[in-house]
Amino acid sequence: MLSRDEYLAEWSRWHGGTDPAGSRLVHGWLTLAYTLARSVAWLPPLGATALGLGVALAAVGPALAGGGWLVAAGLLVGLSGLLDSLDGALALAGGRASRRGYVLDSAVDRLTEAGYAVTLWVAGAPGWLAALFGALCWLPDYLRARAGQAGVAETGSISVWERPTRVVMTGFTVGGAGIVAAAGLTQVAGVADVPAAVVTAGAAVGAALGVVGTAQLGFSLRRALGE
Repeated sequence: MLSRDEYLAEWSRWHGGTDPAGSRLVHGWLTLAYTLARSVAWLPPLGATALGLGVALAAVGPALAGGGWLVAAGLLVGLSGLLDSLDGALALAGGRASRRGYVLDSAVDRLTEAGYAVTLWVAGAPGWLAALFGALCWLPDYLRARAGQAGVAETGSISVWERPTRVVMTGFTVGGAGIVAAAGLTQVAGVADVPAAVVTAGAAVGAALGVVGTAQLGFSLRRALGE
């Protein structure tokens, strides 16, 4: 298996030369995935991919149950994100990376993010806001893919709305609402459903970060496209 520095260099090569050190969150997230990959090197990358998708979709159940179950939903979201990074670490560090696996992993990422949007919706966020959150999860990667088709080799600068941020925002939002519910703070003056308000606020903050991150990426890709 590759060393951590070799793995990060390989990750950068597969992501258009993007330096993971440009974001402490991304760098730390990748380092965590690499550390875990070393301990489960026997696991096929495809197995981690499938498991990550299953865990992400499973979060919808406890989110729908509400109350203290929202904590479990938040933990499942976090675990799904870690598994998603694990499959890439297993493939890259283990010398098993392929173009087919790269495309499959991107497709599964989009499906898990749709699951995150549904989780936020059933946990109490308005449908339109959950849909906006999900769309802003998809948009940056769509822009990168289209830019790649237009001949742009680099993927653009790391923004405030990369994959780890999306996972963390969803997990902490839903899990935080569960902690509030478990503490019995379901109603306060002027707020009839505090956990739902927490989920709505978290989804709104995530959507705002999505707008900022997409704008950051847009400016970066515009320069790369020479327009």
